[in-house]
Amino acid sequence: MMPLSRFTVLDLTRVRSGPTCVRQLADWGANVIKIEATDEVDTGKGLGGERDGPDFQHVHRNKRGMTLNLKSPEGIAAFRRMVAKADVVVENYRPDVKNRLGVDYDSLAAINPRIVLGSISGFGQDGPYAKRPGFDQIAQGMGGLMSVTGLPGQGPVRAGIPVADLTAGLYCALGIMVALLEREVTGKGRWVHVSLLEAMVAMMDFQATRWTMKHEVPKQAGNDHPTTIPTGLFRTSDGVMNIAGGGQVMWDRIVKVLGIEDEAKDPDIATDALRSKNRVKVNALLEKVTLTDTSANWVARFNKEGVPCGPVYSMDQVFADEQVKHLGIAMTVRHPRLGALDVVRAPMQIAGVECARNPTPERGQHTDEVLAEFGFTADEIAALHAAKAV
Repeated sequence: MMPLSRFTVLDLTRVRSGPTCVRQLADWGANVIKIEATDEVDTGKGLGGERDGPDFQHVHRNKRGMTLNLKSPEGIAAFRRMVAKADVVVENYRPDVKNRLGVDYDSLAAINPRIVLGSISGFGQDGPYAKRPGFDQIAQGMGGLMSVTGLPGQGPVRAGIPVADLTAGLYCALGIMVALLEREVTGKGRWVHVSLLEAMVAMMDFQATRWTMKHEVPKQAGNDHPTTIPTGLFRTSDGVMNIAGGGQVMWDRIVKVLGIEDEAKDPDIATDALRSKNRVKVNALLEKVTLTDTSANWVARFNKEGVPCGPVYSMDQVFADEQVKHLGIAMTVRHPRLGALDVVRAPMQIAGVECARNPTPERGQHTDEVLAEFGFTADEIAALHAAKAV
């Protein structure tokens, strides 16, 4: 039995933030029902990428799939019957859409007081921006990430992954688990809601508190760490590598590996504070030596002396790395139509339990099966089909 197999989750999400949340539950055995709109009402099938593509197949794995027209009286009535037996509902509609469909927390809790509703929005469930559509890059900009990403003076730069989407999904999943744990004591569910904006600001972490506590406005630092020197990207004879060497002890180790004991006596770089002030000089001193040998050789030498150092990989090189292979981060699922697909498993390892390995369902693949499990008779299921509610 999987750790979360006792929980049933009704998944109304699409695109990325919501599906990322639900995937955290599905990967560990929750009975997740992915509910998609029927063909007649779905006008956004392109959202989230092509169904057979690597994005969609990765994010929607370990679920069963059904269709349901929540805009029809028959469809919403069927959904409410399912809510009565479910543990969790997750959605990432705009707040006004949720209320209009009748899948808001008050409506669901009236049916099932134990229900936990997870909601992800762009900007929050209320406030001046609540009705705005949300998108990852908008949150990256408004949350401050783009202002600190990129080379100094380059201007705002988008991060290469959807940080706000992914973070909001993870925070929502964490909140749902907290609510489920509390429910074991109180017997009542909760409404857990997260926004892309809140998640992005929270993910700014020390960059955010540099402002809230000290009124420092962080700037772009490029490949250098904004506060820990020398930590950054250094050229070698055959490419580049990262070195992380903040603090006097680590600095002494770097000096030893590079053989720059005499140069390190320069009073301009004698302390952490001075090295931070004279970052350009420090980096130039180190890179003059790192250019004399290969990345692989330097990585081995630095790590031998306890200095964090590593190569910079493209994605093909990531999955060719011996440690990545050892960890088994690539996980194969077998799709009945697409064959063997390698996706990325959940990054946490729980001793004695493996991440589930079921493929993403086809659209509406399990509709009748799921309805029957929720107590619908064959005649009721046929009537839902006739009404085009499923």
